[in-house]
Amino acid sequence: MKKKSLTIYLSFLFLFLTVTSVQAKNINIVTTTTDIASITREIGGDFVSVDSIAKGGQDPHYIQAKPSYMVKLNRADLLIYQGLQLEIGWLNFLIEGARNPKVRPLQPGHLDLSSVIQPLEIPLGDLDRSMGHVHPQGNPHYNLSPSNAIKMANAITDQLILLDQDNEITYRKNLNEFVLKVNDRLSNWKSRLNKILNKKVVVFHRTWIYLFTEFGIDQIGTIEKLPGVPPTPMHLAKIKNLIEQNNVRVIIQASYYDSEFSNLLSEKTGAKTVVLPAFVGGVPEATSYFSTIEYIVTELENAFSNP
Repeated sequence: MKKKSLTIYLSFLFLFLTVTSVQAKNINIVTTTTDIASITREIGGDFVSVDSIAKGGQDPHYIQAKPSYMVKLNRADLLIYQGLQLEIGWLNFLIEGARNPKVRPLQPGHLDLSSVIQPLEIPLGDLDRSMGHVHPQGNPHYNLSPSNAIKMANAITDQLILLDQDNEITYRKNLNEFVLKVNDRLSNWKSRLNKILNKKVVVFHRTWIYLFTEFGIDQIGTIEKLPGVPPTPMHLAKIKNLIEQNNVRVIIQASYYDSEFSNLLSEKTGAKTVVLPAFVGGVPEATSYFSTIEYIVTELENAFSNP
């Protein structure tokens, strides 16, 4: 009886150690945004463990550099971030505080996805603080373009293979499936929005330029007087006139911004305020990269079609 019990015990112990060993092989990844996390899970599958520092309902420009985030980075095999100074206010503090050589610049565990993107809205001339929260390397919200998501996925795949060559076949298979899904849905999304003739919009913050470029949407004004700077009464009056003169029917803003100024302009002009997720998790329905873009397209389609 004792021998049988010992055999059963050893069998369970072997199973536990085997499962633990398999789990230990997972690549531990920390991302700065939920979009990057979602795409990374699509590519990495069961071979990665992914955690995003910023959540979908947070503005990633303004994340507090908490010690708990440093602990996450300390345990990470790979850091993937958006770049173009989106995280300039906090990411370097976390990297320094993490004391993890794996995720430092120029290491295999450090991936800046902006390196594979063609930035838009690169400012010209000398820059200073009087110009607001300007990104000198270009607009960092490239994640909202499905075409850019493919570029992001390719870069993530290459980095995973660099760290884990044994599972290269799986990563490439997952990449191919991801690209097929993006291209299939992108065709559908474009077809739906192309049917709408008047796609003029005013935005609260310049979050959406890559999305608008992808889908042929005309951004004609910004409620913020300068990036990150609230509008003055004079600027609001200017935007009100712009909306009325151009028959703008839609005002767009990210879900993590206060809607006060957008709603005020809606009341004055009749244009509809549409609150959209700028990242996965920005609204409850946005549970993945695909459902996020689907939600955005559906909301825009409804707003343009039902003024």
